[in-house]
Amino acid sequence: MPMSGYDAIVLGHGSGGRLSHELLTSLFLPALGQGSELAREDQAVLPMPGEGRLAVTTDSFVVHPLVFPGGDIGSLSVHGTVNDLAVGGARPLYITASFILEEGLSTSLLRRIVESMRRACEAVPVRLVAGDTKVVDRGKADGVFITTTGVGLVPDGVELSAANARPGDRVLVSGPLGDHGIAILAARQGIELETALESDSAPLNGLVLDMLAVSRRIRCMRDPTRGGLSSALNEIAASSNVGISLLETSLPLRPEVRGACELLGLDPLYVACEGRLVAIVAEEDAQRVLGAMRGHPQGREAAVVGRVTGARPGVVTLESSIGGSRIVALLSGEQLPRIC
Repeated sequence: MPMSGYDAIVLGHGSGGRLSHELLTSLFLPALGQGSELAREDQAVLPMPGEGRLAVTTDSFVVHPLVFPGGDIGSLSVHGTVNDLAVGGARPLYITASFILEEGLSTSLLRRIVESMRRACEAVPVRLVAGDTKVVDRGKADGVFITTTGVGLVPDGVELSAANARPGDRVLVSGPLGDHGIAILAARQGIELETALESDSAPLNGLVLDMLAVSRRIRCMRDPTRGGLSSALNEIAASSNVGISLLETSLPLRPEVRGACELLGLDPLYVACEGRLVAIVAEEDAQRVLGAMRGHPQGREAAVVGRVTGARPGVVTLESSIGGSRIVALLSGEQLPRIC
């Protein structure tokens, strides 16, 4: 008979038998089983309150290291899922999560991760209503991988799309760029920065609600994760067949992020964020939306960083501080792997 009380994951935890049951009842359900009536079925049957349209997203999280300044893979998986719903105008309702656990993973570390997920869910709030665990051989999963699915509701009248940008619109970002990517890189490589830098990982749904409350002329929003601001804006420029011009002097960057990028030869426009958004807003509403963003804790350092143009459709350019300009193309290759 298998022993109980392991302090690390063993293959038996993925057997579907007694150890699987013990892992579920002693670790996952106390932290994440929000409603015992949902916890023991093979599916969650859920109400959909109000009117509107259903929004669904799915994502996987393979960040290294698992714990980093400002968060861990647990909170990151909730924030990343919630934010993908929020920037589409959806109110997050439910999350499911699948855990790939590596043999040898410390159960105390796993407990910390799922407790972090619970706190992140409560802060949004969003309900984690279903999940799954699998265990793989040592060396096959780098500790833990998490895959999530998020479900939300888009209210009637909210129409956000990357195809909606129009010449004259303004480009707004909710705060300093690159904090997450550089915090992960520093933790991974043991780089000591002059001041402590934490990931910007955070839920954006409250900020989005405040923005939509003051304007229905927000064209679209994106969370600039992998590929950073560059990828998000290139997607919008291509979908809307417009040009986008950024002003370098307007980009919010922390000194430690700017310094790390200069030292390592990185472009901050390609460095990932996990608690920031970029919004394309009609010119006449830009200042009103900016004020709403700055009134929310997640948008206090929001800024207008550029404009949408009719020139060079599909191209993003940066006007430099010395008067020149350059094309900000899509990232070729992987600048910072395993950041989310």
